[in-house]
Amino acid sequence: MKNIFIVVFALICFSAKAQQASTAEVKFPAADPSPADIVYFPLNAPKVKAGDPTKPVIKIVYSRPQKKGRDIFGVLEQYGAVWRFGANESTEIHFFKKVNIGGKKIKAGTYSLFAIPNKDTWTIIVNSETDKWGAFMYNQSKDIVRVNVPVKTLAKPIEYFSLTFTPATEGANLIIGWDRTQVELPISF
Repeated sequence: MKNIFIVVFALICFSAKAQQASTAEVKFPAADPSPADIVYFPLNAPKVKAGDPTKPVIKIVYSRPQKKGRDIFGVLEQYGAVWRFGANESTEIHFFKKVNIGGKKIKAGTYSLFAIPNKDTWTIIVNSETDKWGAFMYNQSKDIVRVNVPVKTLAKPIEYFSLTFTPATEGANLIIGWDRTQVELPISF
């Protein structure tokens, strides 16, 4: 009887301690100033109804830094330097099927995106290394393809780094915009 009492007392104490730990206030991190976002092609792919044949071909997960009154390209993001294509972790692109970028066939899978911005052209880079922070550990030997694309100057600045897709005859165009800069990467599939 004495042993049962000791066991029951120990269980009650343990239960009280466990309950106390689970109700302790957790401190959550502050919201990130460059929120994460996702863009799909086709744009409505994640919202289609059951039975709709629309399936995603491309998914990009990226963080969206803000202009905040700063000059972006050539100042904050230096011309001629590899840039992480957003903020925080490296931007990742997932191809659900084979695609062709810049004449290079790329297998279905997940890759990272980088860019080398310049005043009149950008070099867009698809790289095989993923899950990296920024471009600090960028490894050029892991590049799958590099494509040079022209820069279009916008009349009005875009506050957040933004990505979207437009349909193209043989695939889609990835449209990249931030500040007064826009570039377009053709992707065929």
